[in-house]
Amino acid sequence: MKIIDTHCHLYLEEFDVDREQVLARAMDAGVSKILCPAIDSRTHDRMLEICRLSDGFMIPMMGLHPTSVREGYQEELKVVERYLAENKYLAIGEVGIDLYWDTTYIKEQEDAFLTQARWAASMGVPLVIHSRNSMGHILDLLAKHSIKNLTGVFHCFSGTAEEASKAIDMGFFLGIGGPLTYKKSNLPEIIRNVRRDRVVVETDAPYLPPVHFRGKRNEPSWLNLVLQHLAVIWNISAEEVSAITTQNAQRLFQFI
Repeated sequence: MKIIDTHCHLYLEEFDVDREQVLARAMDAGVSKILCPAIDSRTHDRMLEICRLSDGFMIPMMGLHPTSVREGYQEELKVVERYLAENKYLAIGEVGIDLYWDTTYIKEQEDAFLTQARWAASMGVPLVIHSRNSMGHILDLLAKHSIKNLTGVFHCFSGTAEEASKAIDMGFFLGIGGPLTYKKSNLPEIIRNVRRDRVVVETDAPYLPPVHFRGKRNEPSWLNLVLQHLAVIWNISAEEVSAITTQNAQRLFQFI
């Protein structure tokens, strides 16, 4: 069984003590690739070096995370733009709008998001979107600005059934991870009824572990628990879920 973790921050310091063991467990669990979204200039070089040392098992993205958008964010965007000019990246991300922690810089977040969305469209790569407490806001923004040839994924999708449908109609995929397993989650009912060819799986490690490991550091090997939940929801085998979501990830991120 082959699994692609489409969103994992395995380069963060939370894994410095046992990163090699975490990678070994991921491989043993059937994880074939780990896609790593960027955060900001404080971690870009660390991410790129750790991905380089993984011999292609970990693949980096490039972008500016919305919680890092503050005064002077234009300088951070210039850093991202320089990296994008120097090398080819799998995707632009993690980008988006976060209205959970702070709404002070919402206009700046909107500008940073749209700027990076336009870069993604012009470069022909997907956009990896962070939409915490902002799913409707981002969909409205995308509809208003109508950026052509834009595709991507709503990482850690947490919207409504209507928002899922709108996102898919716009050409986006839904990233599903640990929250699918939470007892009070409305995701199972939503995911039961969406197009299966628009779902990819992720961990967002070290964050958002499956319910069995709530309160612990998440890791890619636990992605199997998400697959098992999806298998029950879709009434198919975990192997079939793996095949579907792997094919979806390969189609979205344009690699084999």
